Amino acid sequence: MVRHTSSTIEIPEVRAVPRHVAIIMDGNGRWASKRHMPRVAGHSEGLGAVRKVVEECRRQGVEFLTVFAFSSENWRRPPEEVGFLMKLFLKSLRGEVGRLAENGIQLRLIGDLSQFDQSIQEMIAYSEEKTAHCKDLTLTIAANYGGRWDILQATREMLRANPNIEADAVSEDLLQPYLSMAYAPEPDLFIRTGGEQRVSNFLLWQLAYTELYFTDTLWPDFTASDLQVAFDWFSQRERRFGRTSAQLASETLSASA
Repeated sequence: MVRHTSSTIEIPEVRAVPRHVAIIMDGNGRWASKRHMPRVAGHSEGLGAVRKVVEECRRQGVEFLTVFAFSSENWRRPPEEVGFLMKLFLKSLRGEVGRLAENGIQLRLIGDLSQFDQSIQEMIAYSEEKTAHCKDLTLTIAANYGGRWDILQATREMLRANPNIEADAVSEDLLQPYLSMAYAPEPDLFIRTGGEQRVSNFLLWQLAYTELYFTDTLWPDFTASDLQVAFDWFSQRERRFGRTSAQLASETLSASA
């Protein structure tokens, strides 16, 4: 049984299908611009891709899917686009929570949710409660989230809980329970669509040993077939976690003996 601890401390099980997939859904605005449509049209179209990927991950036995919906840096976008995103976020929560519950998908939100309107915060709380019993797949939406924020808030919470701790006593094990995704194993596979090749302040702590996959496909065009290509690529990766290839080969032989 693999514990949900840092992969730098404990080596997770290697599987052909990733246990935890993390995605930056990039390219919505460019998808719309290429079609001479407003950027916001791309965000609406991207919801369809989210549904397809969620369904395919559940079908293939992925246990955790985490998507970057709105970063702490996205507040810098034009006000009309941010306003549209907020309305779309609220509308999608209202429209999808019933379907998620029916399909055994638990919904969780991470990020500084205090910055959202009260109506959104209430809908988030309702959606999480409505799907809390679901076990087939945990879908996490990162909203107003940043990896640096995550580490900083975890450090603050750890110090509040341990006010008299000595500096030398601080460890990964002590900090980890206060991170936003303490309930999940670290991602096995990270996918970024849209052609950019960076992690953009997403899950900085958790991506330490994650396989990074980049594709030029814009998010609204990303299909179950594209996801399968990423999974096939992942299945060919040799995940050593500091060990040598010879060690891996020896462990494989021992396991099959």
